[in-house]
Amino acid sequence: MAAKLRKGDKVVVLTGKDKGKTGEIVSVDPKAGRAIVDGVNVAIRHVKQSQTNQGGRQSKALPLDLSNLAIVDANGKATRVGFREEDGKKVRFAKTTGDAL
Repeated sequence: MAAKLRKGDKVVVLTGKDKGKTGEIVSVDPKAGRAIVDGVNVAIRHVKQSQTNQGGRQSKALPLDLSNLAIVDANGKATRVGFREEDGKKVRFAKTTGDAL
């Protein structure tokens, strides 16, 4: 099955402590069904100093479940993703507006 959410997509968080926040997908793990969104679900990690790393308290974006994310359409609203055939190719489109993504 084709991926509904991909790296670089603008998404909005539907549930959890960051509900309503928007961001861009940095990476996706389709096997685990999780994605890392820039600036969302950020936690502080204490890192030990090394030769290449300063150490101390560092912010790290943690993965979110794909079911808790929805893609943002041209109007800035959360929408579902559909698939259709255009010129013999499978294309993703926003179900609210019908525009290709």
